[in-house]
Amino acid sequence: DPDAAVLDARSRGRFEGTEPEPRAGLRGGHMPGAVSLPFGRLLDEGRMLPPDELRAAFAGAAGGRERLYFSCGSGVTACVLALGAELAGYRGTAVYDGSWSEWGLPSPDRPVATGPERD
Repeated sequence: DPDAAVLDARSRGRFEGTEPEPRAGLRGGHMPGAVSLPFGRLLDEGRMLPPDELRAAFAGAAGGRERLYFSCGSGVTACVLALGAELAGYRGTAVYDGSWSEWGLPSPDRPVATGPERD
């Protein structure tokens, strides 16, 4: 869907496949087309950024797309992105609760990209 963005809350190293996954048996990398937005970028000293700063972070990561889907390692930190998006005014977002613990399992049905995201 060209109007949607998949934002990945994991660290940049896990996203790019340069850091090992903490769960045995998972491949390194990310879903093709996903964009890295580590959840910590939405926080300042453990608190959510103001709504205008959140909106700017999402707009930059999502390239202006308004339909947002969130992923992480196991569906937990993706919820930080979902909360931030809600506070920023996005509606109709979704969390992929299987996240990387599901997608990253070896399977020909779930392709994996490594390195930085591509436009």
